[in-house]
Amino acid sequence: MKIIEPKVELINPLSYSDLLSLIELAGRTCYKSESKITEDSAEKFARNILKRGHEAVIEHGSVTVRFTCDRGVSHEIVRHRLASYCQESTRYCNYSKESFGGEISFIRPSTMAKGSVAMPQWIAACKQAEFSYFAMLDYGCTPQEARSVLPNSTKTEVVMTANMREWRHFLRLRTAPAAHPDMREVAKMLLTEMKNKYPVFFEDFEV
Repeated sequence: MKIIEPKVELINPLSYSDLLSLIELAGRTCYKSESKITEDSAEKFARNILKRGHEAVIEHGSVTVRFTCDRGVSHEIVRHRLASYCQESTRYCNYSKESFGGEISFIRPSTMAKGSVAMPQWIAACKQAEFSYFAMLDYGCTPQEARSVLPNSTKTEVVMTANMREWRHFLRLRTAPAAHPDMREVAKMLLTEMKNKYPVFFEDFEV
């Protein structure tokens, strides 16, 4: 078995200027004020739109993100309906194959310190799950049958595409103190990425 850390990656993101320009062009259609577009008007336009709560305009810009997380977190991610998803399938992925290194990857729960008394129990449970999974494959079970023994800690990858309004909604919910700690950890990673790449859309967010 392999224990890995969660991560977040922006996939083929639009440049900040291209995203702003698209949103400004779409938004100014409402007022027929396209003649006011200048080389540096887009960010100010987007900021004013957000201050007025007119967030429908920013739905014209979208970003695609790859999450590497555990299966429990992935179940929370895909609850956001205004997005498109592709997810690593345990029905079709056979983790005994060389392409997976012949082992199963697990994500350590963020609340479980490496030296905690619970850590050996978690490791033992993951090792048993991996052993049972491979044994079922050896008995002739298909991957979709063998996956029934895999725990929530099993690593998965989710590619999610959403517009900027939905990303704001997603991050507002998933970085909140009441969010699940493992979901919050991943969401905070994404918020850092989004703030660096698209600052005007997330400058009002504080965690």
